[in-house]
Amino acid sequence: MVVSSAEVDRLSAISYNEQNQKAKEKNILVSSGPAYDRLKSISNRLIQQTSIFRDDTRDWNWQLTLINAPTLNATCAPGGKITFYSGLVEQLNLTDDEIAAIMGHEIAHALREHGRERLSQAMAQSAVTNIALAAAGSYGSAISAANQAAQYILVLPNSRQNESEADAIGLELAARAGYNPQAAISVWKKMIRATDGKASPEFLSTHPSGETRIEQLTVLMPTVEPLYLNAQKPSLKKY
Repeated sequence: MVVSSAEVDRLSAISYNEQNQKAKEKNILVSSGPAYDRLKSISNRLIQQTSIFRDDTRDWNWQLTLINAPTLNATCAPGGKITFYSGLVEQLNLTDDEIAAIMGHEIAHALREHGRERLSQAMAQSAVTNIALAAAGSYGSAISAANQAAQYILVLPNSRQNESEADAIGLELAARAGYNPQAAISVWKKMIRATDGKASPEFLSTHPSGETRIEQLTVLMPTVEPLYLNAQKPSLKKY
């Protein structure tokens, strides 16, 4: 880790704010209403469970963004910056349990600092240089540096080991929050059907997919299902 956690969080916050500002200018930033409230309720329950994995998440400045666009994507940037696109929820007709499965997986990447790991690797290999210097410069330089860092933190694929780790932690987060972990399997089946014969969406470009993924999730179920059975379930709401 050649870049500090604080620096990665700062760069991620800059890029996250820039993303939201652009969405606001395009009038596609959703900050209230039934769709936003639904995601917010799920995120709050998942966030409450994150301290099981690391105590400092109580001090994170957790935020949630919903962007009204047909993109099939969701992310969680370092420091707890969650982004969902309406296309992911609407086109796949996601249940609350399925949303929790995706969100839990993305939060897990932030908990385990996988983005910081990838950025550190890039900096160590000199693929990325002077990010810290640029981020400390003018506003434009800071935005450019943050967006460059975000490519490594959020866009480039994770290693197979990191994906497996995020699967395991994400399943446990969802189960402890009262969401059925079996939804992690059903949502990937939906992903496969939605992309059959079509170009792979951004979300799948950074995630392994297919039957192998479902088999790996199935193996994890006996570990997390008791947590789900013992968890307090979310109240049913109509949004």
